[in-house]
Amino acid sequence: MNKLHNLKHLKYKRQELRNEATDAEKFLWYELRKSQLHGKKFRRQHSVGKYILDFYCPEVRLAIELDGEHHYEVEQKLHDEKRTEYLNSLKIKVIRFKNTDVIFNRDKVVSEIEKHLSKVG
Repeated sequence: MNKLHNLKHLKYKRQELRNEATDAEKFLWYELRKSQLHGKKFRRQHSVGKYILDFYCPEVRLAIELDGEHHYEVEQKLHDEKRTEYLNSLKIKVIRFKNTDVIFNRDKVVSEIEKHLSKVG
């Protein structure tokens, strides 16, 4: 079976993304780290295939993506759709939030994540 998670050739890119996290990523990581939500462990900048996910909970196969302004450009939207289709084909659920929502309405974002976690156990 081919390995899909955290491929070695993406290791330095994952580290770079962790070290250069956006404010939204830092704020949400504060809420997700140390299995704080429903006791589920999340990983930051976890790769699946050629894609690096902002946050991933392997136990429930949930990916959380945070979208900045560039995600609303046509080309990026198409890329995101292709990426979501690929992840869905692996039975990974993807939920997306705007960076601004995480920064200005973090409680609502966390509540939405909790809803998804409670659905899957």
